[in-house]
Amino acid sequence: MATNSNNNGGNSQRPAGSGRKPSGSAQRPTGQRPAGSGQRTGAANGQKRMSAKQRAARKRRKVIIFGVEIVVILFMVAVLYLVMTHTSNEGPKVTVLETEELQIPEEVQQDETMKGYMNIALFGVDATKESQLYKGSRSDSIMIASINMDTGDIKLVSVYRDTYLNIGTDSYQKCNSAYSYGGAEQAVKMLNMNLDMDITNFVTVGYKGLSEVIDGLGGVYIDVDSEEIKHINNYQIGIAEVLKCDYTPVTETGMQLLNGLQATAYCRIRYTAGNDFKRAARQREVIQAIEDQAKKADYATLSKVFNSVIDDIYTSLDSKDILDLLSNISNYRIVDEGGFPEETMRDTGNIGAKGSCVIPVNLESNVVWLHQFLFDDASYSVTSNVKEYSNKIESDTSPYLNK
Repeated sequence: MATNSNNNGGNSQRPAGSGRKPSGSAQRPTGQRPAGSGQRTGAANGQKRMSAKQRAARKRRKVIIFGVEIVVILFMVAVLYLVMTHTSNEGPKVTVLETEELQIPEEVQQDETMKGYMNIALFGVDATKESQLYKGSRSDSIMIASINMDTGDIKLVSVYRDTYLNIGTDSYQKCNSAYSYGGAEQAVKMLNMNLDMDITNFVTVGYKGLSEVIDGLGGVYIDVDSEEIKHINNYQIGIAEVLKCDYTPVTETGMQLLNGLQATAYCRIRYTAGNDFKRAARQREVIQAIEDQAKKADYATLSKVFNSVIDDIYTSLDSKDILDLLSNISNYRIVDEGGFPEETMRDTGNIGAKGSCVIPVNLESNVVWLHQFLFDDASYSVTSNVKEYSNKIESDTSPYLNK
């Protein structure tokens, strides 16, 4: 089983290594949020919104990501029931990844600092048919959920989908192409190779599944601003056409209850200030909101929700993995989030035929930051492979960035 989690950064405006800490280690009471986050008193359009002070407080700790990551919380509870009690052939699409094919560096396997963590790769794909869950669709969202198995603390890192990396075949291009070419196995391999990780498990979810989960939980509370409201409705139109369903326009700004389609559209907004970095942030925000709703739901609701999205889930987690996760379910909480490459160590540029990419200005430094963020390892030394990839990325991209 993989192991990993701890520290800071990414999209949010804070220095590396200053990771936001939870307001307390005790489980938060049902329906409440940690101090300083702003209680979600807003509801559907027309109901009372949060005060300006509450909204400002919430934005300071606003966490944000895409639909697939929801399963880290919801999946933990609902899958166990299904795996253990289903006698029919129904259930999530489960596969086994061969560890020796996942390119986990030997030094990483022996790293004591990374012990005690479970790292799960999370992929969100625009799958409109079952086969696209397995291969052939680019991952719209790539994340790592790192769970401290002793404390239940979860840290989320978005790996920006346009990041220029070795995609697992010694070909360098946008990292989201790894899933298209080689499915989850190649995508996990890509993460392990470039980031010195030891990921052996993944969860993939199509955006239809995201919408159904949110509806099953009664919606999620999201603070929609004036710049986002136009785009959220435009994206709803496109998603509704694919899913062949109706949609309800969002007509007001502010904290409000969004349904599944509305929240899924919110995850996809990218044409505002911040572009794809902000998009990844919105996705993490939705994950946090789903966690809040899932923790308030009863067992019957969670089980029903999971049953409704079985056809949109593809994973490597088995019953033992689920049991390991469930051993600390009451303490699970998302305590920090970030983005890779880290904000102060990335650039963007058009890399010839590879298109517009996010560039880790120095991959080696970014990987050191990542290990400090996830595992509180302030003295991490990258593997020789990461140094090699870092030099190759710099060689490929510097002619375009230095024009």
